[in-house]
Amino acid sequence: MSERIAVLGAGPMGLAVAYQLARDGHQPVIFEADDRIGGMTASFDFGGIQIERYYHFHCTSDADFLTVLDELGLASKMHWTQTRMGYWFNKRLQAWGNPVALLRFKGLGLVAKFRYGLHAFLCTRRTDWAPLDHVDASGWIRRWVGADAYEVLWRKLFDYKFYRYADNLSAAWIWSRIRRIGRSRYSLMREKLGYLAGGSSTLLAGLHADIVQHGGQVRLSSPVQRIVIEQGKVRGLEVNGERLAFDKVVSTIPLPFVPRLAPDLPEDILARFRALNNIAVVCVIAKLRRRVSENFWVNTNDPDMDIPGIVEYTNLRPMDAHIVYVPFYMPGEHPKYAEPDAVFIDKVRRYLMQINPTLVEDDFIDIRASRYRHAQPICEPGFLDRLPPRKLPVEGLWVADTSHYYPEDRGISESIGFGRMLAREVVA
Repeated sequence: MSERIAVLGAGPMGLAVAYQLARDGHQPVIFEADDRIGGMTASFDFGGIQIERYYHFHCTSDADFLTVLDELGLASKMHWTQTRMGYWFNKRLQAWGNPVALLRFKGLGLVAKFRYGLHAFLCTRRTDWAPLDHVDASGWIRRWVGADAYEVLWRKLFDYKFYRYADNLSAAWIWSRIRRIGRSRYSLMREKLGYLAGGSSTLLAGLHADIVQHGGQVRLSSPVQRIVIEQGKVRGLEVNGERLAFDKVVSTIPLPFVPRLAPDLPEDILARFRALNNIAVVCVIAKLRRRVSENFWVNTNDPDMDIPGIVEYTNLRPMDAHIVYVPFYMPGEHPKYAEPDAVFIDKVRRYLMQINPTLVEDDFIDIRASRYRHAQPICEPGFLDRLPPRKLPVEGLWVADTSHYYPEDRGISESIGFGRMLAREVVA
């Protein structure tokens, strides 16, 4: 039986929910506050180049993403590239990401290098993450790699992404990140990452068209004011002052917004939502006449740089100009997040010219900054126990975001897989 189902949010997870529902014969209606679909995968016009506001890449292990591409007839638009990593340390850009680079790395002793390499290797082989859920990540890594390797290779990555939360992160969440990148390698020495021709817009347009073709709707610039709950059951939504009837509601918007949209939830559930913390991001994107380096990804450990790294996107996906993303992560309540875009843009110009001293001001064609307050959840030890259930104690209501596929980090493939599973659960 076809049901009227509302989906809140048109990011990859919301689109995946609606995609599955529509293909299964239902009539989902997506409500998106923005004027475009995609959420953090949405693109913008960067001086004639359509490109994502925030960088994305794909690994060979992204099965759910690759499956949808095949279903949409887009598999031929997927391209794979051998990529490189670098490490900026002691004012020097060094090779990174394979055993030879590790052995040649200037700044660590041989024992520390061996311990670091062994830990990374074992993470790619591990499958049972549950024992790591209640373990603190920084202590776990220190025990494996030693104090020296932690200080050189890990501390800045933690400090310049999580700040005061840096010493209270789940080891399971960190393990999943190490494993995903490790499994993107197609040999001991080579890393292979993927990109879609046309970027994420290719996927988003395909999903959108398929949803509409199968009877669904996508309503943009339509922020939801309230999820209507009466007598323990979902009755619909309030959108732009109008009450709309729905049998079921599936929310995929960031969890911190839920108490405002559903204030009628039980107080203990609302408290669990309010207790969740999120990292914000100010992501600067620069268009250059020349490349900064030959690396796709460069980790940074420099007392003069308050970033965990840079992503030179065009070393993965070739374009007419050289595109570099520089993310500044921080808790949204941190004073730095209130600083104007110009502060971050000036830093990026300075940082890139430090990494590549041959760059000059004239090499910068354009530079912009984008902000996202709820870029990703902060997964503390025991995160799974504190996470509100996706099926809430209200008939017809499901609420989830990228937190719900913990310990996996946020990603397009993970959002698609989870969204499709959620859609099937909603109509089971």
